[in-house]
Amino acid sequence: MGVATNPIAGRREWIGLAVLALPTLLLSLDMSVLHLAVPDLAAELRPSSTELLWIIDSYGFMIAGFLVTMGTLGDRIGRRKLLMIGGAGFGIASIAAAFATDPVMLIAARSLLGVTGATLMPSTLALISNMFQDPRQRSTAIAVWMTCFMGGMVIGPVVGGVLLANFWWGSVFLMAVPVMVLLLALAPTLLPEYRDENAGRLDLVSVALSLGTILPIVYALKEFAKHGPQSTSLAALVVGVALGVAFARRQRRIADPMLDLRLFRVRAFSVALGITLVGAITMGGVFLLVNQYLQLVAGLSALEAGLLLMPQAGAVVVGSLIAPRLAKRFRPEFVLGFGMLLAAVGIALFTLVDGANGVALVIIGMAVASFGMGPQGVLCTEMVVSSVPPQKAGAASAISETGAEFGIAMGIALFGSIGTAVYRNVVTTPPELPAPVAAEIRDGMPGAVNAAGRLADPLSVLAPAGEAFTSGLHVVSAIGAIAVVVFAVVGMVVLRRPPRPAGEPVSAELDPALV
Repeated sequence: MGVATNPIAGRREWIGLAVLALPTLLLSLDMSVLHLAVPDLAAELRPSSTELLWIIDSYGFMIAGFLVTMGTLGDRIGRRKLLMIGGAGFGIASIAAAFATDPVMLIAARSLLGVTGATLMPSTLALISNMFQDPRQRSTAIAVWMTCFMGGMVIGPVVGGVLLANFWWGSVFLMAVPVMVLLLALAPTLLPEYRDENAGRLDLVSVALSLGTILPIVYALKEFAKHGPQSTSLAALVVGVALGVAFARRQRRIADPMLDLRLFRVRAFSVALGITLVGAITMGGVFLLVNQYLQLVAGLSALEAGLLLMPQAGAVVVGSLIAPRLAKRFRPEFVLGFGMLLAAVGIALFTLVDGANGVALVIIGMAVASFGMGPQGVLCTEMVVSSVPPQKAGAASAISETGAEFGIAMGIALFGSIGTAVYRNVVTTPPELPAPVAAEIRDGMPGAVNAAGRLADPLSVLAPAGEAFTSGLHVVSAIGAIAVVVFAVVGMVVLRRPPRPAGEPVSAELDPALV
């Protein structure tokens, strides 16, 4: 009996990959580009402080909340169909956001952008797994996809700065419209349709429990980062965890689960998700403080900081694209592990930053860490997608992206809280300052910058505050570097198993070797 081989993708599939890469780039770019537009839209729409927080956060909340639902829905109704529906909705919501006339309209548009954006990531990744069934081609395709996603987040501030220098704040949203029009025009011809014919009906109770789990937990983590533990955020966390337990129990009980929990019994799937989560926690938390350092301590504008971080974008691209080639020559888990060890070296460089004079060291550290994390994003994503049967690719992709979203939120909350605690413990204020001004300075580096702008001698505040913030960066970076090293070693040890033969179906329930 001959050995079955996976079909080789041709020109149509590679052109289709370019079509899938465009919305991926746009989606990640949209996550970071709004921050530059906040001063302009705040001056025109005059939102309250609460409304401004919802304008910024609603997009991320909705994406995180709906990823699992949309990934499962795509498996049922068709991934191309869901991608096109989401693309059309994303374009419409982008126009509504660009021409919003009041804060409530902008919040609603941003929320719709998040819901429709949640259809794009799992749909594009799941379609890649269908279009590129040869393992080597799939690894390369995922590398291109991941490069677009990570690169979009890095170049967002640069693109936003250019647009805002020439147009009004709404222009940052209109970038999506031509991309989505192109997607809708080319998708029917270049992208295949794929659905799980045996998926069953979508359980609406599971959908509600999923949203009730993810949204409160993400909200609580973000609130922890901003204000520390408070009664409302703690209550949200408790509600989210309780509904998560109910969701898991229901998935085990019903005939057609929204999320097949047996996937977590697949070794490669679970370990890759864990590494993705830790990587997102570390990079999200550490890089938050690094970006704040560049603007609040070193005094750079957002556009200047974005331009200086362009080497990071190049490092991400190179690291992501060479990962599949290296994985062909060496064991993938070793490529993954050594890449993470290199990333840990880059993160550790931040512990050497000295006050406001460490910009060059920060840029080098960001580039090294991003280069090292490039293989992690590509190889872990490929492990998740390839370790499950094709009909589960949408759900698996959504779980992977949800893990990354949770990781970023957890990193911001955890490392942000640690950095703030160190800052408050270290910072000193001139004794002659009024108590309210001193309290503002002790609250955090943004407060110190605001207070310094009202003083005759701002350096008397900025210098000690900058040193205190840098101390927090040192502590956070040390913790992050250690965490990355630990999971790099864990990944290399736990994943040292022969890969499953290409095309072999996965069933954790029937194959105890995977457990």
